[in-house]
Amino acid sequence: MPRVVRAAIEQHLGSPVVAAVNQNGGFSPGLAARVRCANGRRAFVKAAGISLNPDTPGIHRAEARIAAVLPRGTPAPRLRYSYDDGDWVALVFDEVDGRMPTMPWQSADVRQVLDALVDLARVLTPCPLPDVPTIAEKLGHDLLGYRRLAADPPGDLDPWERRHLDELARLGESSLSTMDGDTLLHVDIRADNVLIEPDGQVIFVDWPHAARGAAWIDTVAFGINAGLYGLDPDLLLADHPVLRDVDPQHITGLLVGLAGYFTEQGRRPDPPGLPTVRAFQRAQGAATLAWVRRRTGWA
Repeated sequence: MPRVVRAAIEQHLGSPVVAAVNQNGGFSPGLAARVRCANGRRAFVKAAGISLNPDTPGIHRAEARIAAVLPRGTPAPRLRYSYDDGDWVALVFDEVDGRMPTMPWQSADVRQVLDALVDLARVLTPCPLPDVPTIAEKLGHDLLGYRRLAADPPGDLDPWERRHLDELARLGESSLSTMDGDTLLHVDIRADNVLIEPDGQVIFVDWPHAARGAAWIDTVAFGINAGLYGLDPDLLLADHPVLRDVDPQHITGLLVGLAGYFTEQGRRPDPPGLPTVRAFQRAQGAATLAWVRRRTGWA
């Protein structure tokens, strides 16, 4: 980091940083480290500048706005300090004494996350942040990926997708009217945004994309990530309390919209400083599309 950014962080912490351990996971370029100060204080620090990726500082700014006002009781790390000089943005959180889930997903970790998603929806309903965008506003453009692909289908599009492009476009678009709700959603529930503490408490990290919508959306997003690692999402989520009264067609519509998003995004060039994100989107797309095919039963 630039010296001035480090100095500001150490001034807030009240002591020089004497050890830093980089953390794996995620895609944003920049610092993500557990730090220890000379006075024994510990924290988690993330930071990025425009030179690393032009979009990442803005993502950190969004996270700072959300994290600063998450209500007490939210299973998320507490933000203690943010730095922003117009180029570099840095966030300092309480360190979470936790580990990332074991990959591929293990049954005990999966059960803990599924239970935590019930608590997350309960704590964040009604939505405690009235100024966050709705989920339709947040994902409106993304969920119309199949509509755009149908207008100019790529030559190497999956044959099943090509045969059903019109139906996929309609179903994905329909999700924009089925996601309304009054829950504050994380919107990006996946393995590398989860920490599990020694007592089994699940902590959800990285909140820049938070939005207001139906409580079931975060649980469905987790199902996609579980499917990426070989689990059957429908079997996994059967009788989950958050999904119990949800119209199955609404879930399928969201999955179709997300499959179109991943299919479209995965074809784009790598963003600056993010050499792995497109490959991950393609993998997420394949897992989501496989789930869609099972749910629709279309030939």
